[in-house]
Amino acid sequence: MSGTTTAAAGLRRRAAGAGANRWVVLVVLCASLLLVAVDATVLHVAVPAVTEDLRPSAVELLWIVDTYPLVCASLLILFGTLGDRVGRRRILLLGYALFGVASALAAVAQDPQVLILARALLGVGGAMIMPATLSILRQVFPGRRERALAIGIWSAVAAVGAAVGPLLGGFLLEHFWWGSVFLVNIPLMLVSLPVGRLLLPESTGSGDGPWDVVGALTAAAGLFGVVFGVKRLGGGEPAGSVLTVVPLLVGAALLVLFVRRQRHRKHPLVDLRMFARPAFSTSVGCIVLAMLALVGLELIAAQYLQLVLGLSPLETGLRLLPLTVAAMAAGLVGARMLRRFGPRRMVCAGFCLTALAVMLLTAMGRQDDAPLMLAGFVLLGFGLETTLFGAYESMLSEAPAEQAGGAAAIGETSYQLGAGIGIALLGTVMNVAYAPGLSSVPGVPAAASAAAGHSLGEAYDVAGDLGGSAGAALRRAARDSFVHGLHATLLVSAGLLLLGAVMALRLPRVMQCEADVAVEVPSPRADLGAATHAPPVRVR
Repeated sequence: MSGTTTAAAGLRRRAAGAGANRWVVLVVLCASLLLVAVDATVLHVAVPAVTEDLRPSAVELLWIVDTYPLVCASLLILFGTLGDRVGRRRILLLGYALFGVASALAAVAQDPQVLILARALLGVGGAMIMPATLSILRQVFPGRRERALAIGIWSAVAAVGAAVGPLLGGFLLEHFWWGSVFLVNIPLMLVSLPVGRLLLPESTGSGDGPWDVVGALTAAAGLFGVVFGVKRLGGGEPAGSVLTVVPLLVGAALLVLFVRRQRHRKHPLVDLRMFARPAFSTSVGCIVLAMLALVGLELIAAQYLQLVLGLSPLETGLRLLPLTVAAMAAGLVGARMLRRFGPRRMVCAGFCLTALAVMLLTAMGRQDDAPLMLAGFVLLGFGLETTLFGAYESMLSEAPAEQAGGAAAIGETSYQLGAGIGIALLGTVMNVAYAPGLSSVPGVPAAASAAAGHSLGEAYDVAGDLGGSAGAALRRAARDSFVHGLHATLLVSAGLLLLGAVMALRLPRVMQCEADVAVEVPSPRADLGAATHAPPVRVR
């Protein structure tokens, strides 16, 4: 009798603490996301130091920078769906371990090849961690109201990570050597591994049928080819180059084969029927469009601040900081906005607000206008995060719980592809609008004009070599042409954002929340809890 009473009391304690445990899990997941987000940007400020120490070739330096996002984007679907089969916590913890090992290898690298290998391993670890965080979040927050709040906090942390990366990297480089930007990951991983194993619940999908290894590898190879080709386009490589066209075509063909294979399998890796749901497919499209409009714009804005206005890298980071702060604020209030306005109006309004911010920024010229940029960047950050929050939340809510890993991987892949395509597309718009203004500068030879038409930085170098009145005229023309190209890019971005607002009209009008739904709360140590034969706790 006393044993029964004790067991019942234990169950009551577990039920009472279930809500609190969910938020502890969220803290652990946000710490994971923060680490990956910081690592994606922390290397940017260390590139000059790496170049000076390791002396990589131009191709090796490109791979040092691009290997991490390239490998990570390629493997998201593979590890997202594998987590659905073998356990999302298991994949997450393996990602932690690999991330720590790869960070140590990168920190002690003595040649470019070792650093490239380490960055590739970091990409594998990131691909394990990123979809697992969202899919576990989907599992432990089955109620849509609480899940919306959790996603808002999660997205705010992502914004913090993106901003903290360059600042942390700059601080470490001032006091230590470049390897410290990787070494800082190790203590975080040493804490995350035992804490994650203790607190995170294990969860899987339905587990029906074998895991499609061939399909997973086909998707990974296809995404690698597409992302690689898109990155080359974004880097200014010729569109007709063999190294650009072949990866794009082969990657696209492999992705078509992957889709056909999934349609004919009884137990597919990714249930493509999710795309038949308007809310899911529309959310994915909105994520792509939002990133497509933003990332290339951010890159061009950073060049404008440094090369046109003459700000230092630190001053540039501080000018862009309001964008991050506004994004954090939007993430924290996103759940309340979603409940009040619904997905359709929230995402549509986010796109429109971002388009308004972009149009406002077209007033930027050769002279510094700090208040204008402050207003534009605040509106841009708030509007964009509102859009991404509503799109991610709708996408996860539309996906079945057993497909959470695959859905999270699709969302993250869309994010990465949108970013890559945005750099390529808006970079092309910028170049088309910039180069003609330098074709006939008085006193400047044709060869010098052609070289200056490649980029504003190169134009400054050519102007310095020319010197005199011709150099000054070329510098002035290059600045004016860049500002003209910036305005053209902003207008194209605004058009893409308004297209996204129209697309968002397919989202549901109201946020459908389950009323008093009974859900199972998994034990954080489900593998050990099975020995007690205690029934699952059900809370309302």
